Amino acid sequence: MLPLPGSPASSWAMYRARLAAIFSGADLRVCAAFWLFGLINNVLYVIVLSAALDLVGPSVPKAVVLLCDVIPSFLMKLCAPYFIHAIPYSVRVLLFSAFSAVGMLLIALTPSYTDGGTITTKMAGVVLASMSSGGGELSFISLTHFYGSFSLASWGSGTGGAGLIGAGAYALATTTLGLSSKTTIFASAFLPVIMLISFFLILPRKPMSRPAATASNNSEASLTGGDESDEGLDPHEAQEEEGLLSQSSNITDSKPFTMSRSQSWTATFLQNLRRSRSLFFPYMLPLLLVYIAEYTINQGVAPTLLFPLKDSPFKQYRAFYPTYNAIYQAGVFISRSSTPFFRIHNLYLPSLLQCLNLAILILQALFGFIPTVWIVFAIVFWEGLLGGAVYVNTFAEISDRVAKAEREFSLGAVTVSDSGGVCIAGFIGLALEVGLCNWQVSHGKDWCQQF
Repeated sequence: MLPLPGSPASSWAMYRARLAAIFSGADLRVCAAFWLFGLINNVLYVIVLSAALDLVGPSVPKAVVLLCDVIPSFLMKLCAPYFIHAIPYSVRVLLFSAFSAVGMLLIALTPSYTDGGTITTKMAGVVLASMSSGGGELSFISLTHFYGSFSLASWGSGTGGAGLIGAGAYALATTTLGLSSKTTIFASAFLPVIMLISFFLILPRKPMSRPAATASNNSEASLTGGDESDEGLDPHEAQEEEGLLSQSSNITDSKPFTMSRSQSWTATFLQNLRRSRSLFFPYMLPLLLVYIAEYTINQGVAPTLLFPLKDSPFKQYRAFYPTYNAIYQAGVFISRSSTPFFRIHNLYLPSLLQCLNLAILILQALFGFIPTVWIVFAIVFWEGLLGGAVYVNTFAEISDRVAKAEREFSLGAVTVSDSGGVCIAGFIGLALEVGLCNWQVSHGKDWCQQF
């Protein structure tokens, strides 16, 4: 018996049919591998930021940790797209996993500032982890070029999950379970093993060993349920793609970047610089703006968004900071997982809304006009939704609009914008947190000094 139209059973059947259509042709192994890539590559970055207060203490601005956690990543993303294509993906994964593990061990095994440990040594560990995260991000996003749109959606969801799991787990471990930050960070040093398993055991390697043009065509054909050969292409489309991809016909796992063998390194470098300039206004600038705004909030404003303990769900002021971070990451996870269901094509609108969030929360830190912390929780959640949406939709737009011959480079090159935005936000936060805290103290609220 068929369900009646409009009945719950009919609605559920329609919903399942829609999901089946959306995910038709998705390769479970590819989705799982890229989700884990996003999770592990970013989770250590999130844990370090969540532990900022415990790493440097209350007297040092938390933006110091942010800068050490993002400047090496920014420099990696700024420079590496122009040479990293010469390094096989398998070698990159091994190197980045090793850097991550050593960096986290260095942070964990250095005594805390209260026990005579030096902040400099801990920050050296943060730098290693940051280099790994930056190189991993541009590499894995570039790698999605060979595996189709579901790999990009899975990567985005995994990075969102990293924020939620990393911030939530750190807050749970150090606040609810009472574990020390040292123990929590030490345990996280073994997480890069999952990245190795994902790349060498879970991810199908065949698309990387095929020519880039064929891999891209086959990935997109599988996502639409089409045949995996070039025979299914429209003749006009096939001719157009042949022209776009003629320079990448002999590319393998060791050299996946589209470069003619006859091109010199100088010519390729100059060509890529021109490509980067063409990417700035449509993709890089909105991503840059949203990251400046949200990380200025997270590292420069959030530590001063405090309320009387009697009017909050907390017993100590220290709990506000990791809780804000966990709520923000929940919003990021939802929006970064949304591209199979919802797309944003106007990237500037959510970026400008994020700047509005920054203005509202700075005014709250100065004048305290918001009556309850629960409203701030809602704003921080909205902040996460906007930031995650701009991130994942930026790369989705590149995958849709940029020619296949330039897509792998473009995906990696645009990653510099998020780290660049975080760097700028870090410098702003260095002064902003101190200034907001001093303002509050001068007006009779010394909560920001009671961590």
